[in-house]
Amino acid sequence: MDDSKGNRFSFNLQGCIKLALYGCASSFLLPTAIHAEESNQEQSRQDGHRVNTVTVFGQALDDDSETIVAKELWVGGKVATSILDTPASVSVITEKEILQRDASTTEEILQYSPGLVTDYYGSDDRNDYFQIRGYQATTYRDGMTLGSMRGVREDPYAFERVEVIRGANSTLFGPADPGGSVNFVSKRPKFESFGSGYASYGSYDQKEMGVDVGDTLNEDETLAFRFTGKMKDGELEYDTSRDDSQFFMGGLTWEPSEFTTATLIVDYLNRDATPNSGGYPMDKEYDRSNFYGEPDFNYHDVERTNVTAQVTHDFNNGFIFRGNVRYSHLTDDYGYVYLNTLQQVGTNVPRAYLASSSSAEEVIGNTILQYDKSFSRIDSSTLVGLEYSNSSTQDESYYAATTSIDIANPVYSGAPTLSSPYLSDDQDNQTLAAFLQQNFSLDDRYILTLGVRQDYIDMSNRDISNTHTSDDFNETSFRGAFTYKVTPEVSTYISYVESVAPPTIGVEPERGRQSELGIKYSPSNMNALFTASVYQLEKKDITISVADSMTGNITRQTIGKSRVRGLDLEAKAELFDNFDLTAGYSYMESEVLKGVVYGDDVSGNEFSVAPNNTASLWGNYSLFNDALSVGLGTRYVGSYYFDAQNTEKSEAATLFDGAISYQFAKSTGLSFNVHNIADKQYVVGSGTADYYNPGRSFTLNLNHAW
Repeated sequence: MDDSKGNRFSFNLQGCIKLALYGCASSFLLPTAIHAEESNQEQSRQDGHRVNTVTVFGQALDDDSETIVAKELWVGGKVATSILDTPASVSVITEKEILQRDASTTEEILQYSPGLVTDYYGSDDRNDYFQIRGYQATTYRDGMTLGSMRGVREDPYAFERVEVIRGANSTLFGPADPGGSVNFVSKRPKFESFGSGYASYGSYDQKEMGVDVGDTLNEDETLAFRFTGKMKDGELEYDTSRDDSQFFMGGLTWEPSEFTTATLIVDYLNRDATPNSGGYPMDKEYDRSNFYGEPDFNYHDVERTNVTAQVTHDFNNGFIFRGNVRYSHLTDDYGYVYLNTLQQVGTNVPRAYLASSSSAEEVIGNTILQYDKSFSRIDSSTLVGLEYSNSSTQDESYYAATTSIDIANPVYSGAPTLSSPYLSDDQDNQTLAAFLQQNFSLDDRYILTLGVRQDYIDMSNRDISNTHTSDDFNETSFRGAFTYKVTPEVSTYISYVESVAPPTIGVEPERGRQSELGIKYSPSNMNALFTASVYQLEKKDITISVADSMTGNITRQTIGKSRVRGLDLEAKAELFDNFDLTAGYSYMESEVLKGVVYGDDVSGNEFSVAPNNTASLWGNYSLFNDALSVGLGTRYVGSYYFDAQNTEKSEAATLFDGAISYQFAKSTGLSFNVHNIADKQYVVGSGTADYYNPGRSFTLNLNHAW
């Protein structure tokens, strides 16, 4: 294809996508008079009819807030499928499980899911850190990638559930890291009156208050609202820290008929926190409360606003339209001083500072048309979609050596004077994409899934020297899977998926491909789901962050090709009316197939932060008609290397968590949660300094519902 043809195609595709996105708004006004057979469709809806595992009608998400066993996977209006029939290894952490474990960060939500390693930077609290199957994962909110917003620590109080898909699927989601996807599902209005609130106090003087209320707004109950708000004031486990935040979210849903639903959600997040303890020297174990940074230069200020609109319309003839669009604005500034113990002399440790100031705007949206049709013994479901995103980011980064500190007698020297920025970028990224997924189901037992996606990515940047660079990428990804339902309770699958990581200018995009074989069991006489999968996940053109052993400088290097082979097992079950159980185990065997880091050949090495074995178990037992409940959990994380050269390794660790709650009135109760009961301390990350896992912490909650 010559350039002129490519430009015409990109222009036409962009026009089509923008026109389709504008169609999201016009769909709010679609007439409902076209539904001539409404009564017949009502009966069909009540029957819960499905075609080829894709939910046919309207809102597909089950209300699973009262169970730990989700039965559907929902990804922001793109698809809604039965988990049993989804040809992928997935986990869903429901609102009930999040509350049972009192998970207050994304890392805590994910730490009981197999195949994931979390919190490997310890007291570095700038972001939520987690990897899936040895690789980075891409985050989404309501099925749309967070893109330039991905570094923000999400607040779990905003979500009904969190979904994990192991192994990236660029066919449906676009550019994504190969480890997998984490999708946050926002709380949405319900057509009922409800409310809940809580007040809590916890370790490090953490104080919180939250409220979540909703109701219908008109007599015919076609309009509903929901308001969710939370305020937090507290500190972290190291001295001179703070951890304050405010979160507010409001939503409106209009449902003029069972065939049309439209939702508008606006949320605001503000964080005033500290990003880092400064790390700890490597010569011995230190108390987590020690602080070796600078109190006057330890800040992390985040302010983000999202506006999201979603619409679904069923045309009553096999066609379903879905549209989603989100606008985001973010400012994110931080600065801190950290240890460089690689050059330590006696008790005197050199230090350096790192600071960043950034702002970003992003618009992302998609339109999806689904068509379902039955042909005798064959059911067909076709999904066609267009996606558009446009983001701009401005950031400046500062780095330099600063005053050293005597760790035997720490004396702070005050905030450093910032030098000129060593990086300054003004970036603009635009993505246009078209995707197709086709499902065929024979006798509701043999299911074939095929998918293809084409992404056109344009990128431009103006750097600190005022040099303008640009690049464009044209990436195609494929997906294929076959599911065999042995019985209505048991399904097996084999799948192949491809991924393309979000690219950077002048760098070959990292590409992944995964082959997987799995089995799932959902017994009819028990609310439970048991899953097992084996996989091989490969990635090439890999770029990693590496700390120079002499200077401590961190750079990005391409190391070639790598592979992970492994096994994931998970069980979620309500064994009795009063006993919930979540269990997981993962085995990973990682290997760098080809790579060089700072002149060292690392071929044959294991990945960093990729333990061979991880396991978890959480049980919650209720007594006296659910008035009293007790929860206990354990997490095992095997040892892993800190660096690509495999020179240093963590210790294996087992940690325990606990919970107890008492409902002393019909809608009012107290809960007490403890994380890391034994206060186990070990090094989870090491570069220019050591970083420890979080210490023991507790939270006491008073909650009331109405």
